[in-house]
Amino acid sequence: MQNDEVVWQIINHGFCSFKIKTTNQNFCRNEYNLTGLCNRSSCPLANSNYATVREEKGKCYLFVKTAERCHTPKLMWEKIELDKNYGKALEQIDQELEHWNKWMVHKAKQRLTKLRQMLIRIRRMKLQDLPELVPVKKKAERRERTREKKAEIAAHIEENIEKELLERLKMGTYTGIYNYNPKSFEKVMNQREIVSENEEEEEESEIEEEDDYEFVYDPNEIEEDEEELSEEENDMEDIKFSRPLPPEAKARKRVNLEIEYEEEDAAPSKQKVRDF
Repeated sequence: MQNDEVVWQIINHGFCSFKIKTTNQNFCRNEYNLTGLCNRSSCPLANSNYATVREEKGKCYLFVKTAERCHTPKLMWEKIELDKNYGKALEQIDQELEHWNKWMVHKAKQRLTKLRQMLIRIRRMKLQDLPELVPVKKKAERRERTREKKAEIAAHIEENIEKELLERLKMGTYTGIYNYNPKSFEKVMNQREIVSENEEEEEESEIEEEDDYEFVYDPNEIEEDEEELSEEENDMEDIKFSRPLPPEAKARKRVNLEIEYEEEDAAPSKQKVRDF
């Protein structure tokens, strides 16, 4: 069995994850705390018999903890739904906590009253269509913005768009009016004009260079060319004749073959054929 006094001494003089210390008073963040204060009577951990009221999805419930269920944390709290009528809900609390401490019963009723007033205000605000306040997470938004910038830089979206536009322009797909980015399209068009101008300038320069050439007849040059050609032919012939024969060709001998022709009237004649 747990000893409530020992538990409270550890929580009060030691460490508690639910405790919030201030200069004037200590508060408790436990969801089952009845008053929200950190003291001996309000602590849900240091009391074996404890009761509180909670709100879940617009409904109020009475949670009761007894010493007989302390050994089973899963079944420690008994959940009792309270009636929507405020008077009947108070009667339910009196019936369930009939032999309990009067201070505990009074605080449970007080908490029920606060929760019902909160629910009434929520319903009125929904009917008035007031703007809903949403928490802004600046750190998360800043992190997402930096990630998006890095992703855009890595993807080179603008360069890919320009390349795709240039390819489509070359293929002639843009024949009508389209919704496109005018800046990237103008940039691609300017680059295309510059490339076409450079190609035209290169062609004109090549034509001018060809026109500048003058053909002059020089008999000495012709004679020199003929001499070079004759020398090259002589060299090729020397290479052909100077090449030694393989040993297989030297060992090969000539073979004599005899071919006979048969005729009906004349006698068969023989003819020698010399083969290589």
